[in-house]
Amino acid sequence: MISITTTITDKIRESIRIKESVLEDPSLLQRVGDAALELTRSLKSGHKVLFCGNGGSAADAQHLAAELSGKFYLDRPALPAEACHVNSSFVTAVSNDYGFKKAFARYIEGFGQPGDILVAISTSGNSENILEAIHVAKQKEMKIIGLTGRTGGKMKPLCDLLINIPSEDTPRIQELHITVGHIICELTEKMIFG
Repeated sequence: MISITTTITDKIRESIRIKESVLEDPSLLQRVGDAALELTRSLKSGHKVLFCGNGGSAADAQHLAAELSGKFYLDRPALPAEACHVNSSFVTAVSNDYGFKKAFARYIEGFGQPGDILVAISTSGNSENILEAIHVAKQKEMKIIGLTGRTGGKMKPLCDLLINIPSEDTPRIQELHITVGHIICELTEKMIFG
């Protein structure tokens, strides 16, 4: 029989342990700051930020895009940010006609421009449709910021900036992705609007 309380405390302790690992990694902290600087530069230059992810990472993509296009802390003008999957008619039509592997790539082909940023989220770093999106974004001369787990997977050599959370546990990685994503959004908002 499982102990509910033990499971709860173990999971919270593991989450804290991973957050402490992030705090002890100056290089990773620098990359988080660099991501905010890249978003700030791009948005200040009139470009946009596109996000993509699958499952829980799709929810994170949509959540973080909303923090920029809506607001984080400040009442300020909207920033151009969107998750590639929010138009269900587009995603289902492209998936039906070309396969799901092409859904985000096709969106970026239509909406991505040089100077835009793609924030690609995959806990494994190996999701085929995310890799396809990255390839198209590179062809369009977009900057790629990857949020992954420990190894970075196949995304690692493709990203201009990789924020790889030091864990292999998908739920814990996703918890840190949203924490890091919130920090990036907060810093970006402050740097643009003061």
